[in-house]
Amino acid sequence: MSKKILMLVGDFVEDYEAMVPFQMLVMAGHRVDAVCPGKKTGDTVKTAIHDFEGDQTYSEKPGHNFAVSADFDQIDPDGYDALVIPGGRAPEYLRLNERVLEITRRFAAAAKPIAAICHGAQILSAARVIEGCEISCYPAVAPEVELAGARYIAPNETYSNAHVDRNFVTAPAWPAHPAWIGKFLTLLGTRIEP
Repeated sequence: MSKKILMLVGDFVEDYEAMVPFQMLVMAGHRVDAVCPGKKTGDTVKTAIHDFEGDQTYSEKPGHNFAVSADFDQIDPDGYDALVIPGGRAPEYLRLNERVLEITRRFAAAAKPIAAICHGAQILSAARVIEGCEISCYPAVAPEVELAGARYIAPNETYSNAHVDRNFVTAPAWPAHPAWIGKFLTLLGTRIEP
C-alpha cells in the first residue's frame, strides 16, 4: 500500500542522502514530498556531496540542485505516514526552526516511522524525541544524541549499518542506504515484488 512520506531538506543537505532516498521511495510506490522552510513547490535547495577520503572527517564538494516538491508552509504533518530527515549541513540550521521541531515531535508522538541519516539526528536531538532510544548517526553528532538521552550506535567500518529502535530507523551516512532504506520499507510495510 502506497504511503505519503514527508522529507525535510534545506540548502546543503547531503546530495546522496536526499536524492537517492527520494528516488528509491518513489520507485517503491510511495509519494514523497520534499519540503524546506522558506521554499515553495518547484524551488530548489543546493546540495553538498560528502565523501570519505581518508581525512579526519568527510570532505565536501558542490552537489546538485534538488527540487522541493511541496510548500513547507502549506503541509499538514498529520496527513503523512512517515518522515525522512537526510543529513548534510542542513540539519544544523533546520533544528533552529521551531516548526521543523514541532513537525518532528508530531511524527514521534504518533509513533509514525521516522528515518534520520547522518546529521539528521541533530533534528531528532533538538526536538527531544529520542530519550531512551538507540540512535545511529555520523560520529560527530554522537554527543548531541547522548545529551538528548539516547544511546549512540556507532557505525561499522564501512558506515553501511543501520539501526531500528521502535519507530526510528537511523544510519551513520549514505553508504548505509541499502540497509536503512530496506529497514524503513519494512517498517512502512512495503513489499517489493521481484
